[in-house]
Amino acid sequence: MRQESDQVEILSGVFEGKTTGTPISLLVRNTDQRSHDYSSIMDIYRPGHADYTFDEKYGFRDYRGGGRSSGRETIGRVAAGAIAAKLLESLGVTVTAYARSIGPVEISMDRFDLEAASENKVCMPDREAAKEAESYLGQMLEDQDSVGGVVECVITGLPAGIGEPVFEKLDARLAHAEMSVGAVKGVEIGDGFEAAKAVGSVNNDDFCRNADGTIGKRTNHSGGILGGMSDGSPVVLRAAFKPTPSISRPQQTVNRAGEEVETVIKGRHDPIIVPRAVVVVETMAAFTAADLMLQNAVAKLDNVRKVYER
Repeated sequence: MRQESDQVEILSGVFEGKTTGTPISLLVRNTDQRSHDYSSIMDIYRPGHADYTFDEKYGFRDYRGGGRSSGRETIGRVAAGAIAAKLLESLGVTVTAYARSIGPVEISMDRFDLEAASENKVCMPDREAAKEAESYLGQMLEDQDSVGGVVECVITGLPAGIGEPVFEKLDARLAHAEMSVGAVKGVEIGDGFEAAKAVGSVNNDDFCRNADGTIGKRTNHSGGILGGMSDGSPVVLRAAFKPTPSISRPQQTVNRAGEEVETVIKGRHDPIIVPRAVVVVETMAAFTAADLMLQNAVAKLDNVRKVYER
């Protein structure tokens, strides 16, 4: 397993703890890279990887393990996403993600404890499920195999009306952002695919008047989004991750010459991506929410007048 320090160097855009208005430039050095681990696959198309598609698109590929299809690409998203999260925090919006399931092991909402997610290696807010998942991953290591899982993300404090009704829908933008993360194979909002099995009388969220006089909902099957815009309820999304494609088992493939060969991938490879991906899902959601909140600031002419009135 890799142990990277991930130390961030701020090169520009920040002075004495405040942003200066110029672009913020961040640098994270990859100090624990071992390019020689990848020399054996320079002419091999690894199953589950993008080796073949890169060759077909560009006519060549960088096989050393640190390219745009590497999980290490996400460090830039996380570093910059921390800035988006600070912006949202100042507006009363929080974004929280955790592992909802790892392989066949899923958390129980009856045992849900968000603090527990920071106490275990698998980022699950359910101590019992976390122990079961860790045991399962140990078995996967022994079997030289890998497993996938689901990351759930909740955005709270987002006011109603964030997002656009057609091309820049909040749910479309969230799905776009999360699907851009390597290994994500699906995204769902609210009840997601389970909504396809429901009936309208159950799937519809009844509106109600909250104790403070504001409008709310009795349930949240929609995941906090109606018509592409936030409805004031928590926005709930889930991203499904495929199993780590790099496994130590012998696999059948072809080389660049089109010859069928057997390959064994060497190097340091985790049996699961999900725990490391939790913060990536979180920061991509933060980016999206921050972008659309800024965009929404000029949705009403009255708001524009407030900015420019003298």
